[in-house]
Amino acid sequence: MEHYDMIVIGSGPAGQKAAIAAAKLGHRAAVIERRDMVGGVCINTGTVPSKTLREAVIYLSGMNQRELYGQSYRVKEDITVADLSARTQHVIGREIDVIRNQLARNHVHLVVGTGRFVDPHTVEVVGEDGVHRELTADKIVIAVGTRPARPASVEFDGSTIVDSDQILGIEQVPGSMVVVGAGVIGIEYASMFAALGTRVTVVEKRPTMLDFCDKEVIEALQYQLRDRAVTFRFSESVKEVQRHPAGTLTVLESGKRIPADTVLYSAGRQGVTDRLNIGAAGLTSSDRGRVEVNEHFQTEVDHIYAVGDVIGFPALAATAMEQGRRATYHAFGEPVGSKLGDLQPIGIYTIPEISYVGRTEDQLTAENVPFEVGVARYRELARGAIIGDSYGMLKLLVHGESRELLGVHVFGTNATELVHIGQTVMGCGGTVDYLVDAVFNYPTLAESYKVAALDAVNKIRAVAKVTGSGEFRPLPE
Repeated sequence: MEHYDMIVIGSGPAGQKAAIAAAKLGHRAAVIERRDMVGGVCINTGTVPSKTLREAVIYLSGMNQRELYGQSYRVKEDITVADLSARTQHVIGREIDVIRNQLARNHVHLVVGTGRFVDPHTVEVVGEDGVHRELTADKIVIAVGTRPARPASVEFDGSTIVDSDQILGIEQVPGSMVVVGAGVIGIEYASMFAALGTRVTVVEKRPTMLDFCDKEVIEALQYQLRDRAVTFRFSESVKEVQRHPAGTLTVLESGKRIPADTVLYSAGRQGVTDRLNIGAAGLTSSDRGRVEVNEHFQTEVDHIYAVGDVIGFPALAATAMEQGRRATYHAFGEPVGSKLGDLQPIGIYTIPEISYVGRTEDQLTAENVPFEVGVARYRELARGAIIGDSYGMLKLLVHGESRELLGVHVFGTNATELVHIGQTVMGCGGTVDYLVDAVFNYPTLAESYKVAALDAVNKIRAVAKVTGSGEFRPLPE
């Protein structure tokens, strides 16, 4: 029986960082993972392949160049699944190699197999050869991630009726598709296939999509998707999905029937704790397979931690990495700094993409916080014209009195990159005046921060002129 200071079950972003952090602190660490899933769902079926697919779609379809060269512009006329998967498989292979190298370089032992608890300090690993071995540890981190939730009434076949893991393995680009679920994953894939020319219908039981985002941004995304012939069926539920020789038929509770070549079910994610025998460790999980943790990512058993998607929201790779590091630091009594707060950026890789940090207009209004909105539109920027993006926008939410930056919302090209400028200003307690005074490279999309900041401050200034109160710095006209 081998003993470690820390065992991590799962090698996704959370598990990797937890194990490497332990090694960096001088502890003996092991990661348990199946051979075909090194890197976890993030690398093999989720984040990395879907975002690589997105880049392949954008490039081959010529989406980003159509404003300059016309709506018929395409890099490749007949785009096949092989065209898309070639880039995806290349990136997956490279990332797996990087992860293996990082683990080896930090002397983290990769134990190949499937792990399950025997008791609170012992994990049994069943190898691919069927050999059983037991490992013990002082600290254990659960980082097993999730799998797509599958309604029992739907017969998934991996080709015409698929979940978000199986969509990457379809044999051809469908002419039509029904996407069930307008969450992040569903809308990301809907936008990708719409860019390829697939006729997409999105079915969502809620009255809107991505309701945690800024409303104006979501309206802009809906407009772009509808312009690509995406149909939305909100406040609708699926009664059944029928498979026929000529395709599929999705029957809604309202009686509507939607024919399509392919149906993609994106009905949330399910934690894979059912395979862990967590009861033997003294743990319980929710009906969604989630494990409850405290602010230090400790479970109800003090020496066992859980991180990543298996603990639920926000279920983001970037956040999972930080959760893994923080869990390890806490486990070994290392200082970790302030609590993981609200300034976590959200990135949604639709086409066009969305990203934000901080609060929305609706949240600030509900909290009775006085604020002004500063907006910069890509069409006003030289860089926007150069890259052919006239629909993008950046919105700043600024406190009307303290001038504090309360939220940043970006829609369009490089939104997930741009948001970090605002995140940094907010994290350092900066005000909108920093952005007003800063010099940004020209021509860049980052310049949108200065344009939006000036817009917000001029509105604050207009209020001051009317009320005759407060001290406001003079600004250029």
